[in-house]
Amino acid sequence: MQKSIDNSLVTTKAGYDLSQEEIDGLIHMRLEEKLARDVYTTLGNTWNYKVFLNIKVSEQAHMEAVKRLLVKYGIYDPITNDEVGVFPDPQFQALYDQFVLQGSVSAYEAFMVGKTIEELDIADLQNQLTNVVDNPDIIRVYQNLKNASESHLAAFNKCLSGIPQIRVAN
Repeated sequence: MQKSIDNSLVTTKAGYDLSQEEIDGLIHMRLEEKLARDVYTTLGNTWNYKVFLNIKVSEQAHMEAVKRLLVKYGIYDPITNDEVGVFPDPQFQALYDQFVLQGSVSAYEAFMVGKTIEELDIADLQNQLTNVVDNPDIIRVYQNLKNASESHLAAFNKCLSGIPQIRVAN
């Protein structure tokens, strides 16, 4: 879902050289954290399970952590409208719509959506940490986000183990 990369170094407002990949990664993670928060907000309102209500607060904190990096390094914030379910990037809009549709089928499917989002988050963060980022500020934030996502994944897996799988015929 990331844009094409030109591998040049960009000197930021804070005076650090960030690669275009690091900049694109921060923008991507800002949107991905909003995706998680918005989906959990919507599914929390639909199903009223505490796991969604608690994790959406954590996702808001993750959004703010990434935004602080965007501000520090003078990077444009892609989120110009913070309304739940509204995304400037069509790929994130499509993911939000898909996840909400799937999660509205049953509580089981809602927990599966949570699991999928956290697995996506962990994979993207791991990729950034392993292949892209060398800035200590970004590494620290991404490690914290990854640890939180692993905790969220465990919470959704626990919920999934307590709910019988219900399939809806197509």
